[in-house]
Amino acid sequence: MYAVIETGGKQYRIEEGMLLEHELISGAEVGTQVEFDRVLLVVNDGDVRVGAPYLEGARVRGEVREQGLDDKVIVFKYKRKKGYRRKQGHRQGYMRTHITAIEV
Repeated sequence: MYAVIETGGKQYRIEEGMLLEHELISGAEVGTQVEFDRVLLVVNDGDVRVGAPYLEGARVRGEVREQGLDDKVIVFKYKRKKGYRRKQGHRQGYMRTHITAIEV
């Protein structure tokens, strides 16, 4: 059994027991239970259910295991011959969630 969910503006194919790395969810701390209710698709032994856009009553439950920041990305803007340079760094936040159940 697997499902496709939407969170943080991205879509993920998930299965029970997997570790999902996704965007930060506000209000969720390490060790808390989270619920994803934007389920787009559920496949269970060949039985395919597709939402329009989301499946009614379907949800995916998980437990937040880790929260942190990715590696730094350098954003450098430059215009030749004009003396224009801007350097900026960015570290994107992430969460790792252990998927415990897919409920249909």
